[in-house]
Amino acid sequence: MADHIDYVIKQWAQGMPALDASSMAIFGRMLRIMKNLAKTRADALAAFGFREGEFDVLATLRRAGSPYCLSPTELYQSLLVTSGAMTNRLNHLQEAGLIKRVADPADKRSMRVALTDSGREKIEQALNIHTETQNGLLAALDATQKQQLETLLSQLLIASETDR
Repeated sequence: MADHIDYVIKQWAQGMPALDASSMAIFGRMLRIMKNLAKTRADALAAFGFREGEFDVLATLRRAGSPYCLSPTELYQSLLVTSGAMTNRLNHLQEAGLIKRVADPADKRSMRVALTDSGREKIEQALNIHTETQNGLLAALDATQKQQLETLLSQLLIASETDR
């Protein structure tokens, strides 16, 4: 069964036969899967009214464990965004009552970001839908294939982060 990337690779083979487009078979598919997943995820989470990146901020706070609190620096480094982008996200989430800024007990000059009860409830509901969406996509694979894919993607991720 052929997919869109097979078509693209065939075009490259015809248009530039000397080009080694074999990496496109992998990365082209990864990119298309991520675009499809992003659209499906956005549709599934639309009812929650999250703006770009807000789900990720709330999820990062939730996975930090009780008391669901991190510094803005920990957040933007974890999410690979700029401090300016993080500030915008935090401002909107605070206005929505989903997070609060609290004094850092170790340094009163610094602030930490914490989930509110409302924020925790909302992100937990959204996480259930998010994981169902991802699990639905992975249902096309059996347990062994999922483990193989996880291992291979981990190797690629480590290699890509080492090269930076």
